[in-house]
Amino acid sequence: MTSDLTDASTPPPDAVERRALTPHAPLRHAVVLVNPLSGSVGPRAAAEVEAIMADYDLKAQVITLEGGGFDEAIAEAFAAKPDVIFVLAGDGTARSVASKARPDGPMIAPLPGGTMNMLPKALYGTADWKLALKRALEEGEAQPVSGGEVQGEYFYCAAILGSPALWAPAREAMRTGKIKLAWQYGRRALKRAFSGRLRFTLDGGEKRRTEALVLISPMISKAMEDPIGLEAAAMDPSDTTQAFRLAATALFSDWRQDPAVSTRPAKLIEVRARSKIPAVIDGEPLLLKPDAVIRFVPKAFKALAPKPPSAEDSI
Repeated sequence: MTSDLTDASTPPPDAVERRALTPHAPLRHAVVLVNPLSGSVGPRAAAEVEAIMADYDLKAQVITLEGGGFDEAIAEAFAAKPDVIFVLAGDGTARSVASKARPDGPMIAPLPGGTMNMLPKALYGTADWKLALKRALEEGEAQPVSGGEVQGEYFYCAAILGSPALWAPAREAMRTGKIKLAWQYGRRALKRAFSGRLRFTLDGGEKRRTEALVLISPMISKAMEDPIGLEAAAMDPSDTTQAFRLAATALFSDWRQDPAVSTRPAKLIEVRARSKIPAVIDGEPLLLKPDAVIRFVPKAFKALAPKPPSAEDSI
């Protein structure tokens, strides 16, 4: 782990004019966490970040994430008490930093440095981390971000529970043009498609059964205008034909129109299965306990982002 401190308050000799910082948020001190081995970041990213930050009138500390020192680096970032922490790393690191900030912590700006980049795309509308960084610095303001929590893990875009969670990598591979990889992921998902059904309740209501449950944050849900809960979508294909159709719908069109899908908002979701539940939360795969409780978090953390968020990946 290395740490470099760049004080941008003293203009370099060849500087002509500083770029204007956003008037909507106080920015005096920023920390940037960079993982050069992540997704689309690369070994030159830390130097590129420093070059961009030097164009603005603020103190910028760039911390490179290396080896197994991620936790120490994140702790160092918070200990510096900056106004904002930028995260140029994978989706999991961005989620981890945001979950540590909570509503009373510094603003968080997760830049698109991972594979799926669900949260950065929702906030900045781009997969270009340099453009996202400039948008945050020049147009950003403190935006409360809602989300969900399950077994101590937070998500801010979407959680997919059930065996069709394995379709998420296939969908992302298809969107990036990796047809062969998408087919491989799809075959794997189909093999497990009917391995177990979920039983769930929404806000203490009636018990229902479904093949998969998708929980979508208000920030990126096309169906919700106000942060009143997570959009809970039950996906329930009755046979293999419907499973294929629903998979195609999720890949290419508005899946809410599919007759095998029903949605409604909820603040407390209880899910049960006979074995551990496969899930994908904000692009990260994991296994949940057979009894899982998901709760809506109306103000999970503060993001530094343009208002309204760009929400390129609304679903």
